Amino acid sequence: MGSIKELMREAPVHERNLQMRTYPLDDGRLIAEGWLRDERFTSGFHWSGKPRPHGVVHWICVRLLLEGWPLRIVDAEAEMPDIPHEKCPTTLPSLENIIGITIESGFSAEIIKRIGGVKGCTHMTHLIVAMGPAALHGYWTQKSREPGPPLKSIEEYEGLPYLINSCRLWREDGPIMKEFRELLGKQA
Repeated sequence: MGSIKELMREAPVHERNLQMRTYPLDDGRLIAEGWLRDERFTSGFHWSGKPRPHGVVHWICVRLLLEGWPLRIVDAEAEMPDIPHEKCPTTLPSLENIIGITIESGFSAEIIKRIGGVKGCTHMTHLIVAMGPAALHGYWTQKSREPGPPLKSIEEYEGLPYLINSCRLWREDGPIMKEFRELLGKQA
């Protein structure tokens, strides 16, 4: 068997796009904005048997106001420009339940615990879970716009607890941590 890619011979029937941006505020806080857009490229039939047209199914935006370190959600809002059911906006108040959550190890599980399943909107939950790492990248990008003092120890790197063991390269005995230790050893 060849690659999975070689099996794709027809045009796609569905596409989900996630887009995330981080905006700095003058007072050191950040706004993380995420958009989820589902689009069907073909018509079909609804579970009721009624025809279902092609087009946008979900188009949802979530904005998180973040502050501190670790980043903490201090406010949240959402809008739903395109939704499949008129009652979807009744899930918007569930965002109040994520205020106070910090973006650190366990973030995804805490979001799902508070607004997942019947407690909220599955699409909004999925978007917010994906926004956590993106917000961290935005935070680090904003922070890196100005040079900081040289690190004297690994413990001084505030992002390390989030990064260590987050992937194969960032494992405790992996290549990035080895490079980190070597660099700090040369500075001593």
